[in-house]
Amino acid sequence: MMSPDLQRIQHIKEYCVAIGKTIERYGNSFEVYAADADFQRSVSFSILQIGELSGGLSAEYRQATANRVQWGPMKAMRNLVAHNYGRMDQAIIWETATVDIPALLQFCEEQLSGK
Repeated sequence: MMSPDLQRIQHIKEYCVAIGKTIERYGNSFEVYAADADFQRSVSFSILQIGELSGGLSAEYRQATANRVQWGPMKAMRNLVAHNYGRMDQAIIWETATVDIPALLQFCEEQLSGK
């Protein structure tokens, strides 16, 4: 049976994959992203969910993996998206989606495969 932390990592992975699929669907272009509210909402929702899930990881797990993932900023990003959505700098969300999320996906895959 999978530990509660790995169950959360599995869900985080699913949201990372969803962001990747959304980018594939709409196109890997900041200009398209910036002009399309549905694209923005889809990516932002998944980032919000990732931050929420990360906050539920055990302190031990977060500490043990802190050299690979910045859990605090991830939770902070969730709070920014949730509470400042209309005022969020879309370039920051785009950078998170296209740079940080692929790295997080790789981390999740490694954790789930036991590497």
